[in-house]
Amino acid sequence: MPTIAVLLTQGFADWEYALIGGTGSPFYGVTICYVTPTPGVITSQGGLQANIPHSVDYLEDLAPDAIAIIGGAIWETPDAPDLAGLLRAHHDGGATIAGICGGTLALARAGLLDQVPHTSNDPTFLSTHGGGYQGAAQYKTSARAVSADRIITAPGTAPVGFAAALFRAVGVDDGQVDQLEKMLAAEHIG
Repeated sequence: MPTIAVLLTQGFADWEYALIGGTGSPFYGVTICYVTPTPGVITSQGGLQANIPHSVDYLEDLAPDAIAIIGGAIWETPDAPDLAGLLRAHHDGGATIAGICGGTLALARAGLLDQVPHTSNDPTFLSTHGGGYQGAAQYKTSARAVSADRIITAPGTAPVGFAAALFRAVGVDDGQVDQLEKMLAAEHIG
């Protein structure tokens, strides 16, 4: 079974991981593992408290097929964890690295967005908060997730496309992923 590590921080965005966690394992056979910079209780933007026993150090033993960095306001502050070395090492080792909303800032700070097409909340979000971000020429304004070279990025308004891109990246059947996207888009059609 493929493995996706979902990285949550204090104040994580509830809606950005829900489809990954809620459908990945029960419907698609993907192992979902949650990690956080410091193990223990973390609280989402919506007030959900979760006890996460694994720190990011666990990723070395886990060797996930993909790491999904979930957004939250912490990424725009000095309290944001420095994951640059960790993300580069896993990407160099063959893992897909994904970020949604504020989570794209972790990818920008790691230099993973400098040479590949990507998106985020908007281009100034990355240039303002992305540390040494040098990828402005590669930025794509998109309401959906953008995937290139085992890098997945999405604005915070695209949790469906983000989950779908992750599932495709770890080998979930395209037909199943298409069905998920169509089912979740049904309320917006006609």
